[in-house]
Amino acid sequence: MNLQKICADTIPLVIEVGKYIIAQRKTFDNKVVEEKGLNQLVSFVDIEAEKQLVEGLKHIVPEAGFITEEDTVAQQQTDLVWIIDPLDGTTNFIHNLPVYSISVALARGNEILVGIVFELGKKDLFSAWQYGGAYCNGERIGVTKTTELTSSLIATGFPYYEFDQMDAYINTLTYLMKNTHGLRRLGSAAVDLAYVACGKFDGFFETGLHAWDVAAGCLLVQEAGGNVLDFKGGNDYLFGKSITAGNVPINKTLNELVKRNFG
Repeated sequence: MNLQKICADTIPLVIEVGKYIIAQRKTFDNKVVEEKGLNQLVSFVDIEAEKQLVEGLKHIVPEAGFITEEDTVAQQQTDLVWIIDPLDGTTNFIHNLPVYSISVALARGNEILVGIVFELGKKDLFSAWQYGGAYCNGERIGVTKTTELTSSLIATGFPYYEFDQMDAYINTLTYLMKNTHGLRRLGSAAVDLAYVACGKFDGFFETGLHAWDVAAGCLLVQEAGGNVLDFKGGNDYLFGKSITAGNVPINKTLNELVKRNFG
């Protein structure tokens, strides 16, 4: 497969769907929001955006199946799958906080081949394909060169429906508050990872995530010179629901911290 071409062919589709989401935000009514579960919000915008992405992606790699957040298409565990979050940061979108994104990745098993994150607030388009580097708006990007945690800025996400690991989170946050330049919680894991890839953040950690939250962002970080691990220090970050990411030295320190606290 020509992964560079697949990435290039996917970008215009993602941009068009992004325009739809941005247009809908201008007249969006919070009364049309539904709850899929505790604090798990969804709107017609998420659903329609996903339908548009699925329809377009069928023509780019026809043999690929789909893993999507909103289940608008049959979930297929084929050799190749598109992993889609049509609106990562739905809560921000609903409250008109301009940090939300589209995340699209093509994967073979646990191997991520293509990744695109479109951050809609600033209209920054992040893209990567395996062994091809990572880009923002067509310009090559890379992770930071920070080596000490005390000089780092770390992103995270707070638990919002699974609270059984709250003590571990609090202990980790407490340590990082005392030993970094600060912590940020933007509300979109895809954006957090994209910002690690382009050097805005030195590292990122979160648990309770799904493949559609992280797939594209993980490839961005890796192709930008960083690395990604699960909370046990392994490679089960795509489907394992826990992740640390960053440049190599910061992620090593960050991962050791979460291993101590989360067990």
